[in-house]
This record gives sequence, C-alpha cells and structure tokens, in this order.
Amino acid sequence: MPDLIAIPGIPELWTHTKGDPRITIAILDGSADIFRACFQGANLTRLQPYWQEEPAPIEPQYVELFWQIEALEKQKADLKKELKNNSDDTDSEELDEHPAVQALKQEVEALQKQIPEPILKRLQCDFHATHIISTIVGQHGSRAPGIAPNCRAFNIPIDTSGVGDEFISPLNLSRAFNLALDLGANIIHCAACHPTQTGIAHDLIARAVRQCQDNNILVVAPGGNDKGECWCIPAVLGGVLTVGAMRDDEQPFKFSNYGGNYESEGVLAFGENILGAQPGTDEPARKKGTSCAAPIVTGTAALLMSVQLQRGEKPNAEAIRTAILNSAIPCNPEEVEEPERCLRGKLNIPGAFGLLTGELLTRINQPEINPVVVSGITRAAINLATSVTPSDTNRAAINLATSVTPANTTRPAINFHLSYSESPLKRTENITESRFEPTLAMSGFASKADSTDTNQPDNLELSAMPSYITADGVTPSQKSNLVYALGTLGYDFGTEARRDTFKQLMPGVNIDGTLIPANPYDARQMVDYLGENLSEAKALIWTLNIELTPVYAIEPVGAFAADIYETLQLILAGQVQPEDREDYIERASIPGKLTDRTVKLFSGQVVPVISVQNTRGMYGWKVNTLVNSALQTVRSEAGEANEEGMRRSLGSFLKRIYFDLRNLGQTSRDRARGFCGYECVSSSFYLCLCGG
Repeated sequence: MPDLIAIPGIPELWTHTKGDPRITIAILDGSADIFRACFQGANLTRLQPYWQEEPAPIEPQYVELFWQIEALEKQKADLKKELKNNSDDTDSEELDEHPAVQALKQEVEALQKQIPEPILKRLQCDFHATHIISTIVGQHGSRAPGIAPNCRAFNIPIDTSGVGDEFISPLNLSRAFNLALDLGANIIHCAACHPTQTGIAHDLIARAVRQCQDNNILVVAPGGNDKGECWCIPAVLGGVLTVGAMRDDEQPFKFSNYGGNYESEGVLAFGENILGAQPGTDEPARKKGTSCAAPIVTGTAALLMSVQLQRGEKPNAEAIRTAILNSAIPCNPEEVEEPERCLRGKLNIPGAFGLLTGELLTRINQPEINPVVVSGITRAAINLATSVTPSDTNRAAINLATSVTPANTTRPAINFHLSYSESPLKRTENITESRFEPTLAMSGFASKADSTDTNQPDNLELSAMPSYITADGVTPSQKSNLVYALGTLGYDFGTEARRDTFKQLMPGVNIDGTLIPANPYDARQMVDYLGENLSEAKALIWTLNIELTPVYAIEPVGAFAADIYETLQLILAGQVQPEDREDYIERASIPGKLTDRTVKLFSGQVVPVISVQNTRGMYGWKVNTLVNSALQTVRSEAGEANEEGMRRSLGSFLKRIYFDLRNLGQTSRDRARGFCGYECVSSSFYLCLCGG
C-alpha cells in the first residue's frame, strides 16, 4: 500500500476522529523504540513487565549489522518480485533457487552469524514492534503516520531476553494479557503467533484471552505467514479478530494462513508495502505480512471505538468486531483463484462504520489529513513528556542536557558462605526489582543521524506493577494485589552453591546396607530433612506450579512465617505420598499478595514473588480422603461391584473441578473461582454425598 491514507475509508473516518485518548490499546510485541520522531506527541508508554529482567543494552554494531540485513532482505524481495513479473510461470520455490537470490540469501546468513542469537531475536522483535506500533499510533506530520494517532497505547514487551521461545511462551502471553486487562485496555493487539495444527491453545492462554473478552476487550491478532491452511494462537481462538494479508492489488497473499476458525472470524487487510518506523533512525521502512496488516485493523477498531464515545455510547468491543466481520467484502471467485484465502472477506471501513452507526461515511475529495515528511529531527529536540502517562507531569521536567549514567544491572558475585537464616527471596543475587519510577536507560539503538551525540538519553522506560496505572491516566492508591491460586508445590535452590549446601547438610540414605549420598532434588528426602530441620525451609525458594511450570515464588512473611513454612512442608509431604494413599495431596491452594519483586530460579526462569502472611486459606486437596468418606456413607446402598466405578467417577469429577478452574488467581474473578472450587471440594460436595 503506498500510504495508509490511500486505504478506502481511512481519510473519511479521520474527518470524524483521529482517535480518543480514552481508548487504550495494549500492544503485545517486542520492545519498541518509542523515541522515534513519529512517536513525539503520542500518548505512548512502554512498560518493563514485572516477570522479566531488564534487558542489557544492545551494542550499536549489532544494530548496524541488522540494518544491513534488513536492506538485503528488501533487495532480495524486490529481486524476486521482478523475476516473478518477468516470468509468470515461475513459482516461489524456483525463485528461491535463482543464483542472484541465493547470493543475497548467503549474504544475509553471513551477517546473521555475526550477531549472537539472543541479540538477533531481540532485534527482530524490537524492529517488528516499532514498525507495528507506528502503524497504529504514529503521529500525523511525521514520516511514519499511524491510523489512530490520538489514542492511548501501551507497549508490553512479551520477550526482552531473546532466549528460547519466550515470545510465544504460554506463561508470558497469559501474563501479558492479564497486565493489559489490569491497565484498562479497550483493545489488545497481540503480535505473537504460536503455530498450531489442532487449534487448541494452552489453557493459560485460552483463559486469559477469554477473561479479556468477558471484560469488553477486543483482541486482534495476525493470522500468520505459514503459507497454507494452518493457524496461530491466539488468532484461532474464538472471539479473536483474526487478520490476513492481501497485496496492493487486493489479491490475498499466498503466505497468508487460512482455514478453520479464520473463515468466520477473520478479515483481510492490506499487508504489502506498509510504511512504518525503525529503531534507531527516523528513516521509515516498508514491510509486508499479516503482522503488518493486523495493526491496520487494530487502528481502525480504535477509531470506531472513538466514534462510539463521540456518540455518547460506551465502547463496545463485540459490536466493533461484529461490524468489521459482517461488513467484510467477500472475494469474487472469478477474480481470486482460492476464495477461501480471503477469510470472511476484505476489510470494509465504510461498511463497518455504517453498521455501527446507521449512517453513511461521508466521502471527501480532499482529505483533511495529509501526513507530511518531517526531516531534521534529532533526539535533542525530543520532548520527554510525550512518552509518559498524562498524570506524570512532575516527571516530564527531566533535563535532557544532563548526561545520564545507565543503572548498573550486573549481578553481584555470589557469596558461597551465605547464612541461610534469611530467605533467598530477600537476597539480591536472585531478585530483579520492578520499579515504577521512570529510568533513563540505553535501549541499545543508536540513531543514524546523531550517533555521536552522547548527551541525550536514548529511551524512557517504565517498569511497573500492573495495578499502579489506570486507563484514564490517574495514579490511584495501590491495589491489594491479592492472589489466590491453585496448583502444586515445588522448591528451587536458585544457585548452585545453595544446592550444594543442602547436599552436604542432608543425611545420606541407607539402601540395602549401602549409604547413598543425599539427593536434594528428591522431594521425599527433602521432606524428611525439613521435618527435622524446619528452619532450613527458609533457604529454599518455594514455588507454586501449574502443570509443572512455576508461576509464583512463595515468600512467608510476618509473625506467622514459621507456621507457613510448616504448612508448606506438610503439603509437600502429602504430595510425595503414593497416589492411592488416603493422605495423598493432589493440589494446594495458596493465598498471598503479589509483590513488585521477581526471583530467578536455578533454570534461569524469572517468576514473580507472592508474600503469604498467615496460613488462612492454605489447604491441601486430599481427594482420596473425600472419595473414601463418601463411599463409606453410601456403601450400604451401593454394591461392592459398583464401588470401583464410583471411585473413578468421583475422583474424575473432583479433578475436573481443578482443571476447569486453573488460572493465575490475580483478578477478583479468578480468586473467586479458585475459592469456590475449594469450597466445592471441602464443604458442599462432601456434605451432599455424606447426606446420602
């Protein structure tokens, strides 16, 4: 698409609104460079998620290498397009084998090898996020204007480490959705695309998305670029507005996914030559893909929500989604070779406006908005106030002429002689503080135009717990951050030194007359050791796990800390019992408060810390005990032949309660569901069965 202004309906919609600051868009993507010229004047904030460590700066030479990679990729795409135009019979695979294309591919691979893999992944995510966010809220008059420049936006980085598959991690995504919900988002743009062949999402993601939808939030996601009938999560989930990509000639791209839920809940938008910003430079770039098409739909949805506010209505996410889907223009089978690739149809902005308002979208010949090119903008001219929340007026008075030394993010050397009278959650080698105060920290992107200027900060980044910010820009009293979660208990050592200390302190195990050294990873041995030395429980990092994944670190605090540690030890002792034992504990419920701290586990995973102040609400689910008690009551009426079947049915029912109620337990709704599940198991269900 030459420019966003050329999209049918956009200029006309801009005459009604360019967005309302009361409409909040949460963008789940990489970490955008919010100090580009196109973001100056935007109501845009980038958050440092509480569950991730603050990333180290990226060396400028890696950014330069990535710019070269981007230039070569564009050159390769242009060459393939030229070859395709010269030979209509040549398919994409044959084009990839062309000597000139292969030569460019080898150059790209050679440059990529010069960048460490985690840094390369971070650069890919950050370039992606900067481009996508500029398409949504880029300011008019800049070189990368967006569709809804006056709306409020939050950039929630899903992955700041570049290690592994953190970008599509179910735990990361579910936390990001929960954070967006807590920030008061009206629209969530999720750039993540987790490939799936079944269309079934991890339960954590499915619940997080459903919870957002139940709270009147529109979720928009790209359909993916896997070249066929395949899907992505969360795009394939019910109620998510899926976006496919079409070329400038309105033909669907061959790489744009289709099929399944996409056909009824997806639309096509322009996804070729989409102009957007790049990190470290104010020179925009044109890209293609479903990820470039999706922000067009997100921006359009934000404008339509703004129209709802203008009309005195409340934002209605489902009404927006329905209007966009029902107004989509189906592809003509005579013009499109495979009409199913068009999903529900092509984005029809005038039609969506008409369905939403009952009015015609007035057509204009001379659009009021004419994005112009602004050159010569340096970082010295950037007003920091435009990148903080409106209520942060005191923080806007930062002197840009002051040279700022980045905070020291290096970890202190581990002391192998630490006293274990103190919880490891309080020691700095395991903690990443989440700070709300804005910090001037190098983002790792050096500006092409003024890379030698060392007196201006590169970025402003807010590191905050989710409850500190509200959708209207007012900073209220802090919330309680209550958590009531169900799962299984675990423990972690955090460091190799602490693990080795336990190995030395724990007694060996006598097996058939042979003394075997202690294994601190054996939960049965740990339970026995803590039973005799409960004070050592402080030296462990206790975790609450959901499906074997640690989601919280548990920190007992206050006057009842000793009782809490004892309860944790008793629950762990029940978990290690044989599954057919009556005192076997399948699940545990943990009440606490979410702190603004995280802890790094021995595996490298970073989890948030919850503080537990007393044992009230801490329970172990003894399903076998409940089933046996119920069977004992009805044994006289039911024959022994039916007892085994009843045992399986009752056990399956109680387990189903847990699996249906799994969640992170942070919102009031999730806490209520978790507590209701406990009550069902401990009281109501028991009384009904025992009453015959």
